[in-house]
Amino acid sequence: VAPKTTRLRGQSIIEYVLIAAVIGLVVIFAGPQVSSAIRNQFNQVTNTVDSGTSGDSFMSAEEKAYRETMKTVAQKEAKDWTLDEQKAAATDIAKNGTSSVVYAKAVAAMDARTKFSIKLTNGKTLEYRIIGINHDDLADGSGKAGLTFLTTSTDIQSRMNAIDINAGGWEKSELRQKMNSGEIWNLMPADFQSKVKAVEKLTNNVSGTDKDAAVTATTDKLFLLSYSEIVPSPNWADYPWTSSEGIQYEAFKGKVTNYSGNAFLQFGGFWWERSVCPNSSTLFRHVHTDGGPSNSIEATYSARVCPAWCF
Repeated sequence: VAPKTTRLRGQSIIEYVLIAAVIGLVVIFAGPQVSSAIRNQFNQVTNTVDSGTSGDSFMSAEEKAYRETMKTVAQKEAKDWTLDEQKAAATDIAKNGTSSVVYAKAVAAMDARTKFSIKLTNGKTLEYRIIGINHDDLADGSGKAGLTFLTTSTDIQSRMNAIDINAGGWEKSELRQKMNSGEIWNLMPADFQSKVKAVEKLTNNVSGTDKDAAVTATTDKLFLLSYSEIVPSPNWADYPWTSSEGIQYEAFKGKVTNYSGNAFLQFGGFWWERSVCPNSSTLFRHVHTDGGPSNSIEATYSARVCPAWCF
């Protein structure tokens, strides 16, 4: 038996163990020269199995590339993550939760209000930060989106509807159409669009005058925050749906109150929420210039739009 210089590939560890056992039997009955050659082959098998215990020998090319990517992302400060690395971090967090190698860095970046930025197709810069970790439900039912982001720059402005009405809520609003397939979505560069994960958002999509309105889900790529996603507990007990449009994002916990201004939410002007105003047929909620989230304005008002999205 001649020793081989090529490394065995493709076998499982069980197969290597069986091979080693057969080699052992042959060594017992073979002559000295044959035994020596077989022992050389056995050492090569052993080396293959030993290196395989680290996982590398049995990984696909995709798995190896993913591991290398995450090694790079984990070594960087979150503030320096590229768009691709933000996406990779979100994917790993969705997959591994608190065990992700970048989970702690994402939490630290969220708590520090670390800002990222992209260039829009109109040449302007959009700034954003992390507000949620494993918070939003993916629309395809496969689990949670790893990271949720919120725009903090205020260059995008729009009315909610062409007429002062909130019937149909967020689902039927003109602004939602713009954000998911129209002019606001088209402001986003292609490499950004390809990374966004569609999620389910819960909203009163009936009207503000219906106390018992059912909360229903929409599938969104870009979306506005609801009132209950910003505050710890909505303040309209007579309108049960106000507590059912999602739960408060992690970034706001302990920092945002219901009524008073919040520096944490001051983005330079009024910005839209997707919630209709209780006891009104014309108003939608918005965050005031002082950061107060309990205000409402007419649907035709041109307020700032701060899109949120998930990777």
